[in-house]
Amino acid sequence: MLQIRRVFFSLVSTLVLTTPVYAGKLAIVIDDFGYRPAQENQVIALPSNISVAVLPNAPHAREMATKAHNAGHEVLIHLPMAPLSKQPLEKDTLRPDMSSGEIERIIRDAVNKVPFAVGLNNHMGSAMTSSLFGMQKVMQSLGQYNLYFLDSMTIGNSQSMRAAAGTNVKVIKRKVFLDDTQNEADIRFQFNRAVELARRNGSAIAIGHPHPSTVRVLQQMVYNLPSDITLVRPSSLLNEPQIDTSRPNNTRPVQPVKPTEQPRNPFSGVKLCKPKKPLEPVYVTTYFTVLSDSISQSTLVKYMQYQWQGWDTSKPQS
Repeated sequence: MLQIRRVFFSLVSTLVLTTPVYAGKLAIVIDDFGYRPAQENQVIALPSNISVAVLPNAPHAREMATKAHNAGHEVLIHLPMAPLSKQPLEKDTLRPDMSSGEIERIIRDAVNKVPFAVGLNNHMGSAMTSSLFGMQKVMQSLGQYNLYFLDSMTIGNSQSMRAAAGTNVKVIKRKVFLDDTQNEADIRFQFNRAVELARRNGSAIAIGHPHPSTVRVLQQMVYNLPSDITLVRPSSLLNEPQIDTSRPNNTRPVQPVKPTEQPRNPFSGVKLCKPKKPLEPVYVTTYFTVLSDSISQSTLVKYMQYQWQGWDTSKPQS
């Protein structure tokens, strides 16, 4: 019996030493696909568990989504959403004040432009994702396409999880941005931070962009992950526990109102006609002559003249 126990514990020890224990799952998503095929092809050459998010109105959106899918990568739609900062908005940017029909049209168009997409994440979007009413319309639309939502967390008080309640849309959240700067040392630091978060929390999602510096760091680091970290697709984290730390934001979006147009003054902006030649002077004698003629021809003066001459204008003349 003692011998059997020794053999059993020996086998268990061997398995523990030879089988890596995956303490953390790391998902990496590269945004902004569809504009730079040269860099994006380098991302596609990386391990297939790295996922890509494609801007639907980018010139190479369909091409790069198809290439990524054929290489085994998970494809997401990277949909522009309105930020809090005042800046020009891209075509078909989702805004909180949009109707459900308009949001549905934009998402349907994006699904048609990005083939093989299984999820959607926001491009910018702090104003949109912080609006509960706006995100509820997004979730209702996503539910029709069986897409999950990866919240890029461009604002801390995102309402995505609250908005998804009662729908079939699953929400996961970004933990780390890899390349807020394009300095390779900074990107490596952020990559290692994502690894530590995955180890501590069981999983983590990092988002980057197809910058040359980001691509170089990924080429160096994804092949040398610690033995307790495994690279996964975002969809494999849909059933991981998610914590919603947001505060309710029930403020209804206000429709933008154009300023009331003031009636135009028809006399404003009229230019004075300037005479080509100097005006002739008007003498005082001329003034009195014109005034005398006007008075002498008036009805009252004529009547008095008739009365003075003894004419009776009321009787017919023979």
